[in-house]
Amino acid sequence: MQIIQIMELDKKRVRIRLEDGCDFALYKAESRRYGLQEGAELSRAQFEEICQEILVRRARRRTMHLLEKMDRTESQLRTKLKQGYYPEDVIEDAISYVKSYHYLDDLRYAQNYVRCRKERKSRRMIQMELLGKGVSRERVQQALEEEYQQESEQEQILKWIHKKNYSPQTADIKEKHRIYQFLMRKGFSSDDILCALDHLT
Repeated sequence: MQIIQIMELDKKRVRIRLEDGCDFALYKAESRRYGLQEGAELSRAQFEEICQEILVRRARRRTMHLLEKMDRTESQLRTKLKQGYYPEDVIEDAISYVKSYHYLDDLRYAQNYVRCRKERKSRRMIQMELLGKGVSRERVQQALEEEYQQESEQEQILKWIHKKNYSPQTADIKEKHRIYQFLMRKGFSSDDILCALDHLT
């Protein structure tokens, strides 16, 4: 494999791009040790040695460090590792490594996420946020069902209405509009809000 480009990332590291599109980052001293130069050939054996001796260990440590700081989804971890210029095989190894110790669990992440936010946001909004974080639809659905225990959107809306001390009997048009806008910002659908408000009158 030919090395088509070596770019400086910072004072200590370089990014090496190969002809097959694969790229990876090394410290400058490591790059010098392997004699890597633009236009030179990198044998498969050398590449495997770099991956096994340097990149796999580094990616595992990086992944553990990221999870120590905060819980993350698999998708978020993959993105972080890609940003660090780790090859796909090395990323797969790092993900498998943390999974084997149960440090990475998208279902657990989703359950914790729902638990911490269900009093402040609608089920639909939480679902959209989790999907946006790369959690699979199946795991999101499972977490929502377990954490809400089939609590309906209507029940959630009624809880918020009660919390806000809204009284449909005494509320004027302005107050009705205010509570409607508040519930919309929480992520509830217009139909569910109107249905709940109608139920109270």
